[in-house]
Amino acid sequence: MAKLPSHAIVADIGGTNARFSRVALDSLTLDKVAVYPCAQFATLADALTHYMRQQALTAVKHVAIAIACPVTGDQVSMTNFHWQFSISAMQQQLGLAALKVMNDFTAVAMCLPALKEDEKVQFGAGSSLSGKPMAVLGAGTGLGVAHLLPHNGQYIPLPGEGGHIDWAAQNEQEWFIQQMLAKEYGHVSPERLLSGPGLEAIYKALALYRQQVVTPLSAAQIASKALQGECDLALATVQQFFASLGSVAGDLALTLSTFGGVYIAGGIVPKLLPLLANSEFRARFEAKGRFSAFNRQIASYVVTAEQPGLIGAAVYLKQFLASNEYGI
Repeated sequence: MAKLPSHAIVADIGGTNARFSRVALDSLTLDKVAVYPCAQFATLADALTHYMRQQALTAVKHVAIAIACPVTGDQVSMTNFHWQFSISAMQQQLGLAALKVMNDFTAVAMCLPALKEDEKVQFGAGSSLSGKPMAVLGAGTGLGVAHLLPHNGQYIPLPGEGGHIDWAAQNEQEWFIQQMLAKEYGHVSPERLLSGPGLEAIYKALALYRQQVVTPLSAAQIASKALQGECDLALATVQQFFASLGSVAGDLALTLSTFGGVYIAGGIVPKLLPLLANSEFRARFEAKGRFSAFNRQIASYVVTAEQPGLIGAAVYLKQFLASNEYGI
């Protein structure tokens, strides 16, 4: 088995920006972080090469990349940007000793065991048990969902498309939202509510439900007005968002009995953190009928780490280099 290198390069590639960092593999400490607009480069290889040259890291030969699209084989094609590439060809082109590419939420799942106490905030009762399955969901442009299974001292990430299952309305207000979204989209998934566009859709639906005439607001405007207490409708929108988030998070807890905890990541919830404690999030997390006591035992956290994708990519690479037993 090859000796673990001291440093590697990790990247978190979204549809708009590409984030790069060097990581010390023993401590998982990030440095030399740089963010570039994807549109600045013709290919991902060009962006990586630019970063390595700019930061004087051309001698680093181990790279892990988290990217916002499915990664099911050697060929990778981004969902919301034009970059597409062969992993093996890119590795050969750049002369890398290792190049691991994973879905962005695979990376977020892999970061969970590496989170420090000050990089997560617990809401509600329950405790996380070592060696038990974990779940993570993150609201941003869309809704990412994944699970993480501990196994023989390592971790197996289970990425999926849980953001696109059926969303279940639970009261009159939610039935109204469901009907409005069904008319517009047909299928109503959790992502239709638990995302940036979802906040905007909830705001629009609640205005109709309350028979208020309002000017549409962006997700950022809704969040700002709710946090500042400037708008009852914006606050109600965030409250509905958290209630639905709690229901979906509780469903994930039941699906794989995630006694390792359920973690909320993504860009939206950390910004709305001051409003979470007084929401229905945890009540809905636990409201599972005969299994309410079951879910009450499971801890729920908000991930506040600045770069969970980069840390998760590093954990993934470190595990791969330590043992090639898993081709995940």
